Amino acid sequence: MTGAGTGANLLALRSHNAALVLDLLRTAGSDGISRLELAERTGLTPQAVSKITARLREDGLAAEAGRRASTGGKPRTVLRLVPEAAYAVGVHLDRDEVRAVLVDLRGTVVGERRAALDLGAGAGAVLTAVTEAVRATVADAVPVPVANSMRVPVADEARATVTDAVRATATEAVRATATEAVHVTATKAVRATATEAVHVTATEALPAGPLLARAGSLLGVGVALPGPLDHVRGVLHRVTGFPEWDGFPLREALAERLGVPVVVDKDTNAAALGLAAGGEGGSFAYLHLGTGLGAGLVIGGSVHRGARTGAGEFGHQVIQLDGPPCTCGDRGCVEALCLGAVARGDVEEAARVLGSGAANLVGLLDIDVVLLGGRTVAATPEAFVRGVGAVLGARARRTGEDAVPVRVAPGGGRAVAVGAAQLVLGPVFGRGDG
Repeated sequence: MTGAGTGANLLALRSHNAALVLDLLRTAGSDGISRLELAERTGLTPQAVSKITARLREDGLAAEAGRRASTGGKPRTVLRLVPEAAYAVGVHLDRDEVRAVLVDLRGTVVGERRAALDLGAGAGAVLTAVTEAVRATVADAVPVPVANSMRVPVADEARATVTDAVRATATEAVRATATEAVHVTATKAVRATATEAVHVTATEALPAGPLLARAGSLLGVGVALPGPLDHVRGVLHRVTGFPEWDGFPLREALAERLGVPVVVDKDTNAAALGLAAGGEGGSFAYLHLGTGLGAGLVIGGSVHRGARTGAGEFGHQVIQLDGPPCTCGDRGCVEALCLGAVARGDVEEAARVLGSGAANLVGLLDIDVVLLGGRTVAATPEAFVRGVGAVLGARARRTGEDAVPVRVAPGGGRAVAVGAAQLVLGPVFGRGDG
């Protein structure tokens, strides 16, 4: 078969193969990995690996990490990822606070900002707060002035470089529909609207000043906030407690202000994605108890969002008919009962209620582990682990199954923001969850 479609497929395949190699370089750490090992683990030919690694080195994404003895012949050169070659920003947009982190390609936090916020203050105030947090985080971490920036249309590139492919992949995650492929070619124009192509800059800057001081090194911004929302379109629904956000195109509005690709997801999904990227395996539920209550679900290693990003609205399962009113408009929700107990200072009751909801989740999904996070859990983590664990233990005794373990999720207060950055980084390394 010949034609433009074939060329696009070949470029997409090349981008996919580069992502596979990049991910292996990432997981190898500072010790590095040889080209022969890369070929063995990816199934690519040594020649293909050599071409990919040559492009990665040319674009500054990979570097030599020394030499390793081999069984016969000359020592093998090992390669490593260059973490500082590119960055992503993760933003946790909570009801009363915004937290932004800058992470490198390994996901290591290299910059952070927090500021008070009122999610009900209106779109203008919230967008300004997020924009300022992103600017300050990036400027503090990489304080080098931008100079001589020059715009280059992605569609005009005669040859796709790996750097272009990385940037295009992150952007496609922003624009993807449920049926679109994650990996795209660097020659595919990034579209801000259905009719208008966006130019990705070689030295990207915000409209009102420099965003990142390294030429072209910011891949994008991931934003995580309470749901419900539409992850695919980046549009908010009736955010619990803030129905005025219904229908607001947050992704589009922030992308216009920031000048880089933006991905939007629920806070719990982002945290779950970050945990999975950080090595948490199997199927698990991340329960986030902060200003609200929600769940991020990872089933078989992938974040489960549902067809409409509606999965994980854990806090709004009704467990007490005609119970106290909830901010969602229903009564007797787990969130209302749990936060009500916290407000009364009855942490044990809050943990018991949370455990009841978790037991329902375990029964429905047969997950391997329950992870707890959020500022309310962080205040008394032992009490919540003990209380939720007791309910799950009682369930296990009734069913004759092993009790599902409960523990506090790693990452502390950064978990959601770091996970939000993984919304951008995931596709770069061939992980489709972003």
